[in-house]
Amino acid sequence: MSDFTSNFWSVYVAAITIVGIIACLLLLVITARKKIVSSADNTTGHVWDGDLTEMNNPMPRWWVWLFVITVIFGFAYLAAFPGLGNFAGKLNWSQQGEYEAEMAKAKKELEPLYARFASMKPEEVAKDPQAQAIGERLFMNNCAQCHGSDARGSKGFPNLADADWLHGGTPDKIRETLTQGRIGNMPPMAAAVGSPEDVRNLSHYVLSLSGSPHDSLRASLGKTKFTACAACHGMDGKGNTALGAPNLTDDIWLHGWGEAAITAMINNGKMNQMPAQADKLTEAQIGVLAAYVWGLSNK
Repeated sequence: MSDFTSNFWSVYVAAITIVGIIACLLLLVITARKKIVSSADNTTGHVWDGDLTEMNNPMPRWWVWLFVITVIFGFAYLAAFPGLGNFAGKLNWSQQGEYEAEMAKAKKELEPLYARFASMKPEEVAKDPQAQAIGERLFMNNCAQCHGSDARGSKGFPNLADADWLHGGTPDKIRETLTQGRIGNMPPMAAAVGSPEDVRNLSHYVLSLSGSPHDSLRASLGKTKFTACAACHGMDGKGNTALGAPNLTDDIWLHGWGEAAITAMINNGKMNQMPAQADKLTEAQIGVLAAYVWGLSNK
């Protein structure tokens, strides 16, 4: 790790850069001073491919001066811009500063457009073609990596195109999720449930809540063990949006379906995180994106 925190590489790169430019200048000087004894026909005596003869003519002056100007430009550039290790340059230019300036310019240009959306209800924004086009692009750039380009998610990543919401599916709740992010934590519950057989029985009871294929005998034995889960999922298993606890009575399984998947969840628990977008998107952009996501499941 010290290789990345020390200034060795900065000094190394700076030295290589300066030595390279000086070496080019020295090569030019040495070449200009070196005299090659030519033959009577003004050739160097070198012949390639049988008929390519090297003449002993000096380099054109314009080419020499162009080379010198290039070297001077190189030194001037290194003095003005970052290129010598940690030296920031006299103009104090940086990629971060350039990015922030461009983003500020883009946001300023889009302010009138987003101001129109801000005055509309989320349900109206969700129906506005221009807002939907912007929301789609925001979704593709910031959400599709996890939830998929069709917003239908995958194992471990919620489907945003259905009506099943862990924390609530109103425009305000979606906006809250986008702004603050979410952390879902299902703690390991095996110790609270009992023996491995008790865990299996509980798994079948959970399957029975949604009418999924299950062993009815094991489900009846596991019903009493569900009290360990009721604090979050409720005694009826319908979940709790305030806690982000899933509804176990529908046929939607975020982390896999079947005895093996549910047993693993009870034994090992699970933690998921939805990153906050407040640092990446403006409040206006989050509003349009929230309306777009809401519209996916409320067409």
